[in-house]
Amino acid sequence: MRLKLIALALLGFSGAASSSTFMFDDIQDVDPAAKDGKWRATAELGVLLRSGNTDSRSWKGKLDLQRDTENWRKRAVLDYYLQERKTFEGDRVTDADRFFVSGQGNRKFNIGSHSSVFIYGSYEDDALNSFEYQSTIAAGYGARFLHNENMFTDFEIGPGYAYDKRRDTGETDGDLIVRAAANFEWQISETARFTQLVSTEMGDDNTRSRAVGALTANLNSRLAMRLTLTVTHNSTVYEQANGRTPEKLDTETAVTLVYTF
Repeated sequence: MRLKLIALALLGFSGAASSSTFMFDDIQDVDPAAKDGKWRATAELGVLLRSGNTDSRSWKGKLDLQRDTENWRKRAVLDYYLQERKTFEGDRVTDADRFFVSGQGNRKFNIGSHSSVFIYGSYEDDALNSFEYQSTIAAGYGARFLHNENMFTDFEIGPGYAYDKRRDTGETDGDLIVRAAANFEWQISETARFTQLVSTEMGDDNTRSRAVGALTANLNSRLAMRLTLTVTHNSTVYEQANGRTPEKLDTETAVTLVYTF
């Protein structure tokens, strides 16, 4: 099985296409056509507090750093989500507690090239899934297909390695994977943008998939509102010590304010 995965990844290297790439495991907040070499940052925050008949709180925060030059594109993302509620008995219950960080660098084949090679790494700590943490490192080939001046899709594929720790037994395990991803972006108007990311990391022990769809509406040159739907799926789950078996599919919907530095 692993040999088949590696062979599939090598096919992705050999199929060089005439398009440019900039793919990360999250949505884009800055126009990828800008290549002035400056670092850009966006901060995203959403808070929901309820009291009375329901006592709960939800927090969503994200920091996004990007830099685009003639030869390189770089990005780092930190994303945190927490949701808690208080039961009638007075106990505090955590319904979601997830931290995700990723980083990626794309090296273009040459100045103005429509293709590149990438290296990607991620780490996720989700308190309610089967793993204390899941980490990935991958490298490969990427390409961009331009539908029109307002719409494009990025594709990438490459081999990698996944390393995780099971929550029930404390065992750690590594697995060869193939990472494939596609990112669609549509600039609907001067003030509205839609993005959709789909990625999967295929291995013998587990296949982890992630989809992030977002609709962003600018309020002014620096402030925007965003509606995001995030879906994650693990093909393998394990029963926990308390008898609970985590769901394979997990969804998260958030409305946030985004500030661009």
